[in-house]
Amino acid sequence: MIRRLYSLLMHGAQPLLRRRLRRRGVAEPGYLEAVDERFGFYGTPAVPGALWIHAVSLGETRAAALLVQALRERDPGLRILLTHGTATGRAEGASLLREGDVQAWLPWDTPHAVRRFLAHFQPRAGVLMETEVWPNLAEACRRAGVPVVLANARLSEKSLRQTLRLKRLSRPAYASLQAAWAQTEDDARRLTRVGARVGGVFGNLKFDAQPDPALLARGRGWRERLAQPVVMFASSREGEDGELFRLLAAQRELDEAGFARRSSDAAVPGVRWLVVPRHPQRFDEVAALARQAGLSVSRRSEWDAEQGPAQADVWIGDSLGEMPLYYGLADVALLGGSFLPLGGQNLIEAAACGCPVVMGPHTFNFAEAAENAQAAGAAVRVATLEDAVREAAGLAADAPRRARQAEAGLSFAGAHRGAAARTAQAVLDLLAAGR
Repeated sequence: MIRRLYSLLMHGAQPLLRRRLRRRGVAEPGYLEAVDERFGFYGTPAVPGALWIHAVSLGETRAAALLVQALRERDPGLRILLTHGTATGRAEGASLLREGDVQAWLPWDTPHAVRRFLAHFQPRAGVLMETEVWPNLAEACRRAGVPVVLANARLSEKSLRQTLRLKRLSRPAYASLQAAWAQTEDDARRLTRVGARVGGVFGNLKFDAQPDPALLARGRGWRERLAQPVVMFASSREGEDGELFRLLAAQRELDEAGFARRSSDAAVPGVRWLVVPRHPQRFDEVAALARQAGLSVSRRSEWDAEQGPAQADVWIGDSLGEMPLYYGLADVALLGGSFLPLGGQNLIEAAACGCPVVMGPHTFNFAEAAENAQAAGAAVRVATLEDAVREAAGLAADAPRRARQAEAGLSFAGAHRGAAARTAQAVLDLLAAGR
C-alpha cells in the first residue's frame, strides 16, 4: 500500500520534473539531452547482457570510473551500461565508454518507467554507487531477476534517521539488494539497520584515484611563480562562498592570520584566494557575488595557458576536471560543504594531492574519512568559516607546518587504497554466479 501511494506521488510529479529539467537546462544544456529517457523511453539500441552501473552525479561517476578501470583490467571485454541523474555526471561518464557500451539517464522512479528501462536494456546485474536505492526500481529488478548491489555504500546518521522514518517504504528496497559493500564499519552498521545485507566493508573507492600528474605539476608551477601563498575554497556551496567574500571585503587591518584589506590595486596582500564552486551552474553566480562584495575577479577560463592566474582579489575556478591543477596551485584548501550543515565534500583528493585541509564542523557525509584525516594530521577542524580563514592564512604562511600536513595527507591517502580491486572482484563474482 505504501509503495502504491509513493508510486502515485511520483507519477503525479512528472510534469514538475519536466519543468525543472527545462529550468536547469538553461544553465546546463546537458539536462535537455534525451529527456524522454527520464520517463523510460529509450531510442538507443541495446544489446542484452551488459553490466549496469548507476552513478547519479559527478562524485559517484568519478568513483565508478575507478571501478570500471579495475573491472576492465580483469575482464577487458566487459560491456557497460552507465546511467546517471545529473548533467555533470553524464558528461564525466562519457569518457568511460568503449565500443559496445551504452550511456543513458536512469528513469524517474515510477513502475512503468523502470520496467521499460529494464525491458529495453536487460542488464545482467546492476551496481548502484554509494546511496541510490529507489523503491520501484528495486522492486522491478527483483521481479525481473536482475541482481543489484550497492557499491562504495555509505549512509550517514542523518540519512539513517530519514530512511528509518520511511522504513515501510525503504526497508523492502534495501532488503531486495543482493549485497551492500560498505565504505566503513559505521556505514555497515547503519545499512544493516535499514535492512541491507552487508557483504563486506571494502573501503572508499575514491582513495584509489591518482591525481593527474600533468595538471598537478602545472598548478605547482604556477604557485612557484607567485610571491604570496594561495588558499583555495574547494567545492564551495551556496551560502559559503558569499560569506567568504563578505569576510574578505570587511577586512580592514592586518590581523594575526596574516591577510589585510585591499590596496589601491585591489589585491589581497598576504594571501591569494581561489574559489572553486561545487556546482558548475554556480560559476557565474559566484563571480557575481564576489564583484558585489567589491572584490575583483579573474576566472580560470580567462587565464593564459602558460602564465596562469591574472591579478585579482579572487580567482574563480570555473572549469571541470581540473581539481588536481587547483590543488597544485593552492597551499591550503578549505573544505566546501562543511561550514553549513551540508555534510561536507570529499577531502580525499586534496590529501592525495598533498594539499593541507581546513574543514568546518559539518562533515557527516564523509565522517570517518574526515576523522581519520584529522587524526593523521592531514586536516584541521575549526568551528566557523571565519576561524577557517584565519587558520588557513596562518597555515599558508607557516611553510614547515604546511609541509608536515601535506606529507601526512599523502600518507593518509596512500594507506587506504585497495577498494577498487576488492569491489571489482566482488562484481565479477556476482556475474559469474549468475551464469
